[in-house]
Amino acid sequence: MMFGEPLFFSSEHVRTGASQWLSEFIASFGLIAVIIGCSRSRPAATPFAVATYIIAAYWLTSSTSFANPAVTLARSMSNTFAGIHSVDTPGFIIAQLAGAAAATLLFCWLYPAAPKGATVAGTIAPSDFADFSTTK
Repeated sequence: MMFGEPLFFSSEHVRTGASQWLSEFIASFGLIAVIIGCSRSRPAATPFAVATYIIAAYWLTSSTSFANPAVTLARSMSNTFAGIHSVDTPGFIIAQLAGAAAATLLFCWLYPAAPKGATVAGTIAPSDFADFSTTK
């Protein structure tokens, strides 16, 4: 127990509807866009850009930007203001996967050549950041 609450308990916070799902699509699309775009153009800025995007998406999307199926599942297990009712999770996860797929397709097309030593989707592993100069 933490703060007098059990470790796991199902959320009762209802989050459903087209506006919530569109918001999750946009949040996931934007997150993948930031990751691929920064990793391929300014790898050293990627962690800061992702953090800034998550903060902005939290405040500026109606769904508060879960943007990740793992986060959605975790938030369904706590009945807090940030929770999501377990019945509503499939819609969120479908929207997140669709947003991530759309962003991956678009940004892998916009940035066709991944840097040498790139990992999945052309991103750069943190250990490779030293290989890039910020003046490039």
